[in-house]
Amino acid sequence: MPVLHVILPGDIDDPASPSGGNGYDRRICAGLADAGWSVREHQVPGAWPEPSPTEHAALAGVLAGLPDDALVLVDGLVASVTPDALAAHARRLRLVALVHLPREDDTEARALASATAIVATSVWTRDRLLRRYALPADRVQVAAPGVDPAPLAVGSAAGSALLCVAAVAWHKGQDVLVEALADVTDRAWTLTCVGPLHRDPAFVQRLRDRLAVHRLDGRVRLAGPLTGERLAAAYAATDLLVHPSRGETYGMVVTEALARGIPVLASAVGGVPDALGYAATGDRPGVLVPPEDPAALATALRQWWDDPTVRTRLRAAAAQRRADLDDWTSTTNRIGMALKEAMAW
Repeated sequence: MPVLHVILPGDIDDPASPSGGNGYDRRICAGLADAGWSVREHQVPGAWPEPSPTEHAALAGVLAGLPDDALVLVDGLVASVTPDALAAHARRLRLVALVHLPREDDTEARALASATAIVATSVWTRDRLLRRYALPADRVQVAAPGVDPAPLAVGSAAGSALLCVAAVAWHKGQDVLVEALADVTDRAWTLTCVGPLHRDPAFVQRLRDRLAVHRLDGRVRLAGPLTGERLAAAYAATDLLVHPSRGETYGMVVTEALARGIPVLASAVGGVPDALGYAATGDRPGVLVPPEDPAALATALRQWWDDPTVRTRLRAAAAQRRADLDDWTSTTNRIGMALKEAMAW
């Protein structure tokens, strides 16, 4: 198999900053290596996607050091903001951009124009890229995230344990969820928010203030980032995943919950409806509500708690959907096919 150079953000393995994008990158690097590719990683430190001139120059140095005709997969967090660095080597390298989240600006347009091929991590992302930029459709492929098999979560009869897994930041919408929960304090529930607390400190403080105002501090726990067995334990103790994001290209936490048969209450944004999907019966394994709508979230939560038939139906659909989820081997195979096509162009 050929050599593949992969350019990654420098924090890809930082346990304090777990993210869907970093997790995806790590899994496909391992998967391609297992499939026989010679994977050579180049981690570029920087405050991506806002690199300093020094960090930008470091990336340029990495690209300049690669041999002619090298196949290079560049994470979109880096690629989408460095058009000049990519353009300088576009004719001698086979550049493949891996786009998790479209920026939809002129800088990204110039960057992607230098790519031999583009891999989007969801159908929604591919559609956005093709609508926004003049890109050849046959050179924009999709490799959606896979999911690992996981034990079926038992769940409680009352369905009172809520879980939100996302960086605590404005775009993830935890403030919307808190306002919704303030309207259902007469129900029995607890919420655990799992995710980094350092990315948007001002938002975290505002969130803590709102929890105090609504007297919810004792029922909502900001657990910080959890990985491995601790994250698995959080899922195992959960009845309902709540994902109130203001924007999402896919929503890996949605399929991680479904892999455990946990229903999902989420904002109908971006690629989330595709990630949620349908059970074999045609039922949704969860509920979608408009973004930034605390009232709609509160209504859905009341229905979840007040109607046992709703919980039974959603749990049955989640258990069925669990069986249809793609694994990471499927993701790796799709990436591999896109890379081989890039080698032929």
